[in-house]
Amino acid sequence: MVLNRFHSNFLTRREALLQILASFATVKLGMNTVSSFSPPGSIEASESAGDQQTSMQKNINNEVAYGKETLPAGIRSRFINNVNGLRMHILESGYEDKNRPCIVLLHGFPELAYSWRKQMLPLASAGFHVVAPDQRGYGRTTGWDGSYDGDLASFRLLNLAKDILALTLALGNRSVAAVVGHDFGSPVAAYCSLIRPDVFRSVVLMSAPFAGPPQLPFNTADEPLQPAVSNSTNIYDELAALPRPRKHYQRYYTTREANDNMLNSPQGIHNFLRAYYHFKSADWKQNKPFPLKSWSAAELSKLPEYYIMDLNKGMAETVAEEMPSASEIAVCKWLSDEELDVYCSEFSRNGFQGGLQWYRGSGDPNLQMFSGFRITVPSSFIAGAHDWGVYQSPGSFEKMPTTACTQMMGTHLIKDAGHWVQQEQPDETNRLLLEFLEQAQSRNSTN
Repeated sequence: MVLNRFHSNFLTRREALLQILASFATVKLGMNTVSSFSPPGSIEASESAGDQQTSMQKNINNEVAYGKETLPAGIRSRFINNVNGLRMHILESGYEDKNRPCIVLLHGFPELAYSWRKQMLPLASAGFHVVAPDQRGYGRTTGWDGSYDGDLASFRLLNLAKDILALTLALGNRSVAAVVGHDFGSPVAAYCSLIRPDVFRSVVLMSAPFAGPPQLPFNTADEPLQPAVSNSTNIYDELAALPRPRKHYQRYYTTREANDNMLNSPQGIHNFLRAYYHFKSADWKQNKPFPLKSWSAAELSKLPEYYIMDLNKGMAETVAEEMPSASEIAVCKWLSDEELDVYCSEFSRNGFQGGLQWYRGSGDPNLQMFSGFRITVPSSFIAGAHDWGVYQSPGSFEKMPTTACTQMMGTHLIKDAGHWVQQEQPDETNRLLLEFLEQAQSRNSTN
């Protein structure tokens, strides 16, 4: 067991941090050990003695619902009932001691709780109970309506944040040390901490900056009455009218055809996801992001095609043009084919519509209820230096530390990482997370 500042006074922060990171520097996710113990509430399955012996030879972790051959021992699955109408599947580590402070890790699209596989054991070794849920619409979590014409209201941001509050309480926690969100998990984490700072005591936003809730007009009592709906040309019309007609990927994700285009892509789901993840990673060398000047078609058209798509193409056709070569796949250490197979299996089971519903529900006017609110708990931002997500919403990155957060303790752009920062560069991500958690805990203890 690694001693640390969270549970011991005998090591300095630097010593503890170095020990924790060193203990995981040589861990290979494919080289798992197996426990034959199936804890209460974990996956409901049992094996014969012969099956257990075969599993041990194959290095299978039978305590998880998916990723059995790639998730190490010390991570288990559990199903939590009564979570805002869901039966929520979580991966967890550091569950042996019920008195540990909790950290909740929220994935984005198209991801799973599995996306945090490289953070869970290092954070657990630092003394935390680490919880990563399959969020509404994903993985093994059930109780959500995945039809295009189904219940869209349940996928709006406030309800997604309510899911995480309900999970926190269902696990018996009055508060958690931190909520960490990546990609579309970032705004969920932001609203958790903005609305309930008493529960979510610190927050880390990853890849998607938070500029604050949408604002209501201020001091406009004597101004002329404005029409409820503007007749002006919107950004989507402007993109379509460019010499090279384009469309915004978020708008595309709201269309009925998006799910089928990706799920039943001509190249197959494995090649589709391989190309999609590659295209948005630092492995695609053309990812060299820079700030955009404005929310205009001319500026947005500078974004790569996975954000500003050609008008006549779906996402499957868009990413197919950037399919990595066999040699590029062979040297991709951050996402092996075995790891990719976990994503393929889960999205083949459910389709993508559950995740796409988030995009359809993102324009919630009720968020204006929090106009003027700011995140007041300790916060941090982490992204890849090659991640266009940092700049896809012009001005958000700059507003985050000045207008959205009152205790922003750092913004970090990690070298040699693209959009999938915690998977592409896990060691540096883990170092920054551990450093922030210690600083946030120290700050909260003095307040």
